[in-house]
Formats: sequence, C-alpha cells, structure tokens
Amino acid sequence: MPVKIRLQRHGKKGKPYYWIVAADARAKRDGKYLEKIGSYNPNTNPATIDLNLDSAVKWLQNGAQPTDTARGILSYKGAMLKNHLAGGVRKGALTEEQAEEKFNAWLDEKGNKVQAKTDNLSQADAKAKADALAAEKAVNEARIAAATPVEEPQAEPAAEAEEAKAEGDAEATPEAEATEDATAEDKKEPKKEA
Repeated sequence: MPVKIRLQRHGKKGKPYYWIVAADARAKRDGKYLEKIGSYNPNTNPATIDLNLDSAVKWLQNGAQPTDTARGILSYKGAMLKNHLAGGVRKGALTEEQAEEKFNAWLDEKGNKVQAKTDNLSQADAKAKADALAAEKAVNEARIAAATPVEEPQAEPAAEAEEAKAEGDAEATPEAEATEDATAEDKKEPKKEA
C-alpha cells in the first residue's frame, strides 16, 4: 500500500486550515487517513505549524512519500533533516550524539530566524499604527483650524457704529447712512423689471 504524507483540508471557505496526515495514496483528499501527524494554519503570519516530528520521521523512514507542499512543511520544521541525519547514523557516518547536536544547532538557527521575522512584523505593524495616528491628528487639526470662525475684525466696526448712533453723534459712518437710505427707498418703491 503506497502511503503519502499530505494535507487534508478543513476550515471554512476562504479560511483554510489543514491537517498533515499519512494516508493511503488511493484515499480521497479529505477521506480516510492512517495517522494525523500535525496541523498547518496558513492564515497567520508567519504560518502556524504544529508537527509531531517523531511520527513524521517514522513515516518517512517507512517509505511514505510527501507531496510537494507537505515536503516544504516537513523541511521547514526539520523532519526532512532529522530523517537525513538518521540515515547517516544508520550508515555509520555519524554518531547519535553528533546527529542530535547538528539537529539542535539547526533548530536554534531556525528559531532565531522565525523570531526575527515576527519582531520585524510587529515593528512594522507598530510603525504603521503610529503613522496612521499622526496622519489622523494632522487631519483633525486642519479640520479644527478650518472650522474656527474669523469674524472678529468685522464685528468691531459694526459695534462702533452702534455706539455712535446710541450716543447721538452727528458723525455717523457714511456706510451706515448709505445702507439706511437704500433700505428706506426699497420700502417705498419696489423696483420694476423691464
């Protein structure tokens, strides 16, 4: 029976979530499987992969062939390297301790790379939020400045004209007299249109 390590789709439309399974090659994609090895969630950044490393290596050593995507996932998590190192131990090229040391060094390096990517993403997200906040503050300040009325210089001459009328001053402003004459004429005779 040919065995494949492949992805089995779960989740909802537009939000896939996969199980990594060892299944008979003749079985349906989402059908019967022999063993669930792990899970893969591509919706997060970086993608979330939960893998039982020992089980994956056991299936690889027993001849299971991974699909292209599954091979990438197994390589990313180190199952392919561990299988390769186990082959070296079987042939006598390495000791078990040397293989473990190489694998742990690789895991540390991979963990540092993933952590660096996560830090860069969080810094970029914080910077984007800060830029958006600064832009929003600038827009709000511009809106407040535009909404502030600038009618104080016009209010002062009108107030002075009213004070002059109240005091009974003979010197009234010519603008005020002209407007008073125009309103009196408008009340007497409506203009005829030709």
